[in-house]
Amino acid sequence: MALNETMNETMTDAAAVPMRQWGAALRALRRLLSDKDDTVQVFEIMRALNGGTNAKNYHRLLETTAGGRIAYDHVELAPMLMDQAWLDSFATGTVGAAYRDFIRSENFSAEGLAEISRQRQVRIDEPHPYNWFGRRIRDTHDIWHILSGYHRDGLGEACLVAFSFAQTRGLGWATIAFGAGFKALRQGHWPAARAIRQGYKRGNAAKWLPGEDAVRLMSEPLDAARRRLNITPATIYDAIPRDRRGA
Repeated sequence: MALNETMNETMTDAAAVPMRQWGAALRALRRLLSDKDDTVQVFEIMRALNGGTNAKNYHRLLETTAGGRIAYDHVELAPMLMDQAWLDSFATGTVGAAYRDFIRSENFSAEGLAEISRQRQVRIDEPHPYNWFGRRIRDTHDIWHILSGYHRDGLGEACLVAFSFAQTRGLGWATIAFGAGFKALRQGHWPAARAIRQGYKRGNAAKWLPGEDAVRLMSEPLDAARRRLNITPATIYDAIPRDRRGA
């Protein structure tokens, strides 16, 4: 068999969209909504519903101006984001400095998130461009926290999930956002539901973040990066008192 045919078959197999596992996703969603810190359930929902999303977005990346170079460089972000000396090199006011302060104040790491993902996404570390893209989305999650202005409280995560759905079109993100919004409405927390909806609108209006060079972005002043990427203020979320953002 010719090399090109072999490569094409491999890419086709990896891009094949598996059957959506709605039952598993909804069970995981119920567990997640009862315990917002049960991050394993997030990856279970992604595994059940996001099949094919990485393939589509990887090819979208290749169509961007810098996408070919980014894909060719194939940078693994998790090891870099664990490099404390690299994080310490960022000047105050940059995206990298904000990320550094964020993860240290929360006492967590990129590798910790990666390890949780491996519990449900067993093929995530296999050598394939689509898996690399999936790792890249996973490892930029907390960078998106910084860019969007959403904190790690329950509402902030729900808003970022809605933002992420707008950016990636993954059904897993949509399911979590819808579930969180429905829970807020059921509890009579209308501002929270509006904040989640605004998260989607902000993500939809922003430039496509998966197409950004994440390493270069870390050195950019945070305010300038938000302006360039058209990330508007999270006005509804910011107006909600912190003690009302946990549910």
